[in-house]
Amino acid sequence: MKARHLVSLRDVSSEDILEILDVARHLKLEHRAGVRHAQLAGKTLAMVFQKPSLRTRVSFEAGMWQLGGHAIYLGPSDIKLGERETTEDIALNLSRFCDGIMARVFKHETVVELAKHATVPVINGLCDMDHPCQALADLLTVWEKKRRFDGLTLAFIGDGNNVAHSLIDGCAKVGMSFRIACPSGYEPNADVVAAARALGASVEITHDPHEAARGADALYTDVWVSMGQESDAKSKQNAFRGFTIDSKLVEVANKGAVILHCLPAHYGEEITYEASRSPGSAIFDQAENRMHAQKAVLALLMS
Repeated sequence: MKARHLVSLRDVSSEDILEILDVARHLKLEHRAGVRHAQLAGKTLAMVFQKPSLRTRVSFEAGMWQLGGHAIYLGPSDIKLGERETTEDIALNLSRFCDGIMARVFKHETVVELAKHATVPVINGLCDMDHPCQALADLLTVWEKKRRFDGLTLAFIGDGNNVAHSLIDGCAKVGMSFRIACPSGYEPNADVVAAARALGASVEITHDPHEAARGADALYTDVWVSMGQESDAKSKQNAFRGFTIDSKLVEVANKGAVILHCLPAHYGEEITYEASRSPGSAIFDQAENRMHAQKAVLALLMS
C-alpha cells in the first residue's frame, strides 16, 4: 500500500483499494479457519473518539487483538481534541506512545491535521465529510455477493452524507456506477462528485428513489439524522419521507440486489424491518466486514 494514511478514499489509489480488499478477504478466510496472526505483535493503536460508536470501537479493538496488537480507547472526555491541548500536540504525543492513530471525529479538518503532524499512520474512523472504513467494508460485501464490480450499479437512497461521499469515491476507484436519490437540498458535496466524474466514473443524482433503484445491483441507505444533527431531526424526517427502502423499492431493483445499511438502523424510517431481513439483505455481513477491511488497513499501514 503506497498511501501512508487513510484519511479519505479520494487520496487512495485504485491499486491501494484493491490491495486492501484482497488482504481483507485473505484475513477473513484465515480468521474463520482459526489461523492466528501476529503481524502487529507488540504494536498499539490509539483510538480517539469524539463520537461514541458500537461498530467502530469493537471492530478496531477486536481487529487489533486478532492481529496480535493492542488498542487503547480514548473517549470524548479523555482528550478533548483542540480544547485541553492542540490537535498538533496530541498527534505528536500519541506518535511517541503508539504505532497508529484511529480518529472518529466531527470535523474533517481534525483528521487532516492529525495526519499532518503525526509520525505514525492515521486512519479516519469517521468524520462529517467521509467514512472510508465503512466504504471499504461495503465494497468487500458487494464483491463477496457479486464477485465483481464492473457493470454493477449501487443505488444510495438518502442523505448525501459522509457515507455517500466515501461510496462515491470507492465506486469510482473500482469501476462501479453510483446513483443517489435524495430530497432537493441534500445532494452530496459537489467537489466529491466532480472528482469522481473526473476519473470517468458514473455518478447520477436524482430526487426519485424509484428512478435510482431501477436496475440497481445494490440498494444502500443510512439514517436520516446523523450524530450531531439532532437539532435538524424534525425537518430532515419531513424532507426524507418516501425515501425508504421497503419491499416495493426492492422489487424495482435487479433480481438478487444486495441490501445494505451501515447501521444503526431506524426501522420504519430509512428502511423497513421487513426489507432489512429479506433474502437479499447483507447488513450484518457488512457490519462484520468492517472488522476485516479495517484489519487489512491496519496490517498494511502498521506492519
